[in-house]
Amino acid sequence: MSHAGHPVDTLLVETAALLHDVDKALPRDDPLRALGHGHAGARWLEQQGHPELAPAVDTHPVGRLVGQPYAAWVATTTLEQRLVAYADKRAQQRVVSLDARFARWLRKHPEARRDLALARDRAAELEAEVCALAGITPDQVGRVRWARATIRRVSPGAAS
Repeated sequence: MSHAGHPVDTLLVETAALLHDVDKALPRDDPLRALGHGHAGARWLEQQGHPELAPAVDTHPVGRLVGQPYAAWVATTTLEQRLVAYADKRAQQRVVSLDARFARWLRKHPEARRDLALARDRAAELEAEVCALAGITPDQVGRVRWARATIRRVSPGAAS
């Protein structure tokens, strides 16, 4: 896939999306856990010899959308990182809407209502960017059949 003439590493996106929560599987006493969600998974991947996956895993947590204006976050991330972050915002055990995903987080963390509201607004901006690039609407995200066709359409010669 490409964005403004820049290729997207789809293998990196797919792999990082699958491994983005790897730190949740670390033993409770693992020292990496002290780094916090995302950071711990990124460091673990680096230690395992996969430093190329670390930035996307590091920047995916919902809290990263809150610490700075959305435009600043976009300026400091790659498209691959944003795609992994978006996948995280739409996935539970299945693909869900942003509203459903953020409602779940709010139920689990009612004390974070204000930050989650801001993150939800920024996730909507992220969704608009990703869907515009893919040429789909948010309600089409759960339909896997568009993915490979979109990649071929946007980046002729991309792997099937």
